[in-house]
Amino acid sequence: MEPSLAALIAVQLHAMKEKVLRFVPGILRNRYGAGLLALLLWIGLFADYDLYTMVKLRHQLGQMKAQRDRYAADIAITREQLHELNSDQALLEKFAREKYLMKRDNEDIFVLVPKAK
Repeated sequence: MEPSLAALIAVQLHAMKEKVLRFVPGILRNRYGAGLLALLLWIGLFADYDLYTMVKLRHQLGQMKAQRDRYAADIAITREQLHELNSDQALLEKFAREKYLMKRDNEDIFVLVPKAK
């Protein structure tokens, strides 16, 4: 009795399938494991918020929080300086003279600018 061609092809296909399945982990051999792997790959690599984008956004968020803290400290210093200027008239006059070159009516201001070499 000679085996039919279809039976030989079926045996060869089964042998090839067994060779390939040796390299596939056991959990991925069923459709649920393969589906879970495909879902994780899709979320991790191809979705709108993939892993690279999430890491980049978290880094950007950290930078913005540091910038917010720095600005809050600058605002506190500026408010303190404003309070000092509003409370002391002599300090306000000194600030106006130095910063904005303001003067009284009966005096002259000379601004010395160094020569550029």
